[in-house]
Amino acid sequence: MGMDIERKDFKVKRRQRRILYSVVAVVGVTLLTWGISSLEPAAMSVSRQSVWVGKVERGTMVRQVRGPGTLVPKEIRWITSSVDGRVENRLLEPGVKVEPDDVILELTNPEVEQQLEQARLEVNAAEARLLDLRAQLEGDLLSQEANYAAVESNYNETILEVEANEELSKDGLVPEITLKSSRIRAEQLERRLEIERERLERMQESFQSRLASLRAELAQAQALNQLRLQQVGSLTVRAGIAGVLQEVPIEVGERVAPGTVIARVAKPEDLKAELRIAETQAKDIEIGLPAVVDTRNGVVRGHVSRIDPAVREGTVTVDVEM
Repeated sequence: MGMDIERKDFKVKRRQRRILYSVVAVVGVTLLTWGISSLEPAAMSVSRQSVWVGKVERGTMVRQVRGPGTLVPKEIRWITSSVDGRVENRLLEPGVKVEPDDVILELTNPEVEQQLEQARLEVNAAEARLLDLRAQLEGDLLSQEANYAAVESNYNETILEVEANEELSKDGLVPEITLKSSRIRAEQLERRLEIERERLERMQESFQSRLASLRAELAQAQALNQLRLQQVGSLTVRAGIAGVLQEVPIEVGERVAPGTVIARVAKPEDLKAELRIAETQAKDIEIGLPAVVDTRNGVVRGHVSRIDPAVREGTVTVDVEM
């Protein structure tokens, strides 16, 4: 029969080994941490083909913005009808060179011509009324001036009479009653003279006021007559500027309403470029910036003259003046 014998030194040795392992582990971790912290950071590396090597310099950074466009005349005159009318004659066709006074179309409108005749009659009637009133008022004014002059003359004579009677009365050659009578007549004539003066002044004021009223009527009639003249004149459609007739979108016999575009004239020798720039790039463009336009027949330099604030189909229209 066997018997287990307890070995006390085995437990002690095992505890000692555990303590030793723990100390070794703590020392190892400490040394490893210290070693890692003392290492220098390694530099990053990139491929030589993926970088550009050069000298840093200060200068202008060029931002290029490109876009398609068309060359259009800077000056285009859209001719519209100012009155209702019917096309009577079409004298010029698109493509011909025109001068400002060249007639493109002839329109007719009997009503407009009749209105012009009526306006002329109104002017003549207003002028006649003004002349009649002027003659009448001038006659009345002359009559009142004559009345005033007569009263003034009588008054002056009476004053002389009063002065003479006063001198004679001092010597007793004129009765007192005669002197008083002459003085009363002088006072009456003085009051009448004042009344005639006020009447003359009021008549002069009325004269100017009534004439001003008729002059205003005449001016209104003349303005209407001028308007009718312009309307009749607009029935003859002229180019207005020297250039090339580009478009006449109406035919003989066609009826046109006021505001209808009936012709277009442009100066082809003075052009500008209208470029369509993507909205995302348009923010980098400012008025005055230099621009280069490739016309397919050569390169022309210019500058940005206008930027359309509206966005159409994702693009912004930019004008370049060359």
